[in-house]
Amino acid sequence: MSARVATPDMLRRLVSFDTTSSKSNIAVIDFIRDYLAGHGIACRLTPSADGAKSNLYATIGPDIAGGIVLSGHTDVVPVEGQPWDTEPFTVVERGGKLYGRGTSDMKGFIAAALALAPDMAAARLRLPIHLAFSYDEELGCLGVGDLLQDVSRNLPRPAICIIGEPTLMQLVNRHKGVYAWRTRVTGRDGHSSATHRGVNAIAAAAEIIGWLQRQVEAWRRDGPFDDSFDPPYATSNVGLIGGGTAINIIARECVFEWEIRPIPGVDAEATAAKLQHFIDSELLPRLRAVAPESRVDSESICAAPPLRPEADSPAEALVRHLTGANQAVGVAYGTEGGLFQAAEISTVVCGPGSIQQAHQPNEFIALEQLQACDGFLRRLLDWARA
Repeated sequence: MSARVATPDMLRRLVSFDTTSSKSNIAVIDFIRDYLAGHGIACRLTPSADGAKSNLYATIGPDIAGGIVLSGHTDVVPVEGQPWDTEPFTVVERGGKLYGRGTSDMKGFIAAALALAPDMAAARLRLPIHLAFSYDEELGCLGVGDLLQDVSRNLPRPAICIIGEPTLMQLVNRHKGVYAWRTRVTGRDGHSSATHRGVNAIAAAAEIIGWLQRQVEAWRRDGPFDDSFDPPYATSNVGLIGGGTAINIIARECVFEWEIRPIPGVDAEATAAKLQHFIDSELLPRLRAVAPESRVDSESICAAPPLRPEADSPAEALVRHLTGANQAVGVAYGTEGGLFQAAEISTVVCGPGSIQQAHQPNEFIALEQLQACDGFLRRLLDWARA
């Protein structure tokens, strides 16, 4: 039998694993699996295609449909180039706060769930409590799909999911989605003194980006709007671009990555289809009139749907009961919640810490937030007892 671990101490252990998304998370998954096994809790792993990463899913209580999923992601964003005052992967306590990468986003919630796991295992539960810990959420919710597919095919389906992203323990019932693409424009190179004989891929990419900017202006001007988000409309961003060889060479190639963050009610993929229509019907005919080999190729690199408010939501009703919240709010950032919801699992977001600390140097979580989460999960455990 493993020793019991308090939430702050468990958080110290979790943060000590550098689970930056570009690296493997296997070491922390092995630690969690062994810890849970020490309390008689069996785990299922769903590895990535290359085996370098894995999701973990554990069920505590009866092997029946229903119950509650406590969900979190194990990966964190990079620390390189950020002015940290402390070692990011060593938790430092100062002024009632625990500093370290992932303390708020979102190993604090995972730590609280794991700290309470021995009590969950010892209780006579009328409903199962499931732990779902994923990889590569920060890269676009890439890992959790395999976990959800495994649950759908092989396990009784849970009824409720609580995503423990940092909300200051507020109840969140809606958030924006995140959809991203990589677009490669191929033109024709040549000497820059004869631009009429070539097709400049950078200039063509700029036209596509200009179309996106006009769409953003339309959303900003005409909506649809949801004042629970900041900003209260859908957005698009071009975050990465590269192309060309030299100033005196017509650029043959340009690659850029871009995203749409829709509010519920905006169809990001329909917007991408409209952009493709512009490319096919207006842009490419002009380019190919000069260089028939011209191309524009786009690939999806992220598709995380928004979390939509649910009518008569069991998840929302449960969290209202456990927290006493009389209202639910929306947030602009994305989570894996929309994917759980798409799997027909009623989902909300509620977890310790502030999103304002996420991805920042000197990230921290207040000890009082961990204590609030501990209390919340204990009330959940009491509710789930037979």
